[in-house]
Amino acid sequence: MPMLTAEKLIIAFRKLGDFMASPDEDFKNLMLSAQGRNAWFTPEEVEKALYSLQSMLAEADLQQWFADIRVSENPKKVGLILAGNIPMVGFHDVLSVLATGNIALIKLSSSDDKLLPALLARLIAIEPLLAEHIVYVERLKDFDAVIATGSNNTSRYFDYYFGKVPNIIRRNRNSVAVLTGKESVEEISALGHDIFDYFGLGCRNVSKIYIPEDYEIRHFFEPLEVYKEIINHFKYNNNYDYNKSIYLVNSAAHYDNGFLLLKEDAGLSSPLAVLYYERYQDLDALKEELAAMEAQIQCVVSIADLKLDSPVLALGASQQPKLWDYADKVNTIEFLNGLR
Repeated sequence: MPMLTAEKLIIAFRKLGDFMASPDEDFKNLMLSAQGRNAWFTPEEVEKALYSLQSMLAEADLQQWFADIRVSENPKKVGLILAGNIPMVGFHDVLSVLATGNIALIKLSSSDDKLLPALLARLIAIEPLLAEHIVYVERLKDFDAVIATGSNNTSRYFDYYFGKVPNIIRRNRNSVAVLTGKESVEEISALGHDIFDYFGLGCRNVSKIYIPEDYEIRHFFEPLEVYKEIINHFKYNNNYDYNKSIYLVNSAAHYDNGFLLLKEDAGLSSPLAVLYYERYQDLDALKEELAAMEAQIQCVVSIADLKLDSPVLALGASQQPKLWDYADKVNTIEFLNGLR
């Protein structure tokens, strides 16, 4: 009986990446229609997600990733509860299960139940052996392990239902930017991708910036003008208007450039269309503060040499993860390789 091998999987994943770079008309039409089911999934945002996934499947990166992967000859059934906040957000979890030779029991999010199955159908067409490794379920049962992504509230239920099997349970996280005041206009403009891509709905989106005590806000706002069209999306605009009205009614100090509200706040998780900021005096003290909040942070973007345990990326790079940039810094491959 033919078996999955690392070589077969690398070829299949690379060919899927080629398809993503030049999708057929059926998938293009699906990308165009996604907004009808989920208003946040505009064609532009779906295209961004597809580009990010396609970039992930570069030949050299696949070869490097598979160097640490053992393709199991005794497949385990791994339940996957996928999120639906950004297009195809569960792709990496599915890919990891398949790469290790296991069986993915996929519980799709109702917010994103068309795009990923279409991609995986293409993957099966490329490598038919994967057909038995991809199973869609309405309810998880008969599983050996679980990877579940949700909110802090749903994670409590996940802990209760799946706590007796090997699991990865992901909770809310946010990403932050540390500015030094030495950023170029181009670098601040690139930061706009970290803030605005996918309307700020992802855990890799920057929800807060740390700025020097004497930082002038205009140096931040002016390069972001290229993103002003985001206000034309009705759901984003509704959030902007709502939060603005709350701040005005409560006389809460804030900055407003017409499509983004900037509010000083010690928290990390800002409302949609709002970016929190906090001023700092000493970069070393800030590094200690960020280290203490490690469990709440997905990644940090900065030009500073921060040397944190949390991933520190270039401005504009938060939404372009590599295969080995595991969510919550939990190595999914090590987890899957360790299943017995």
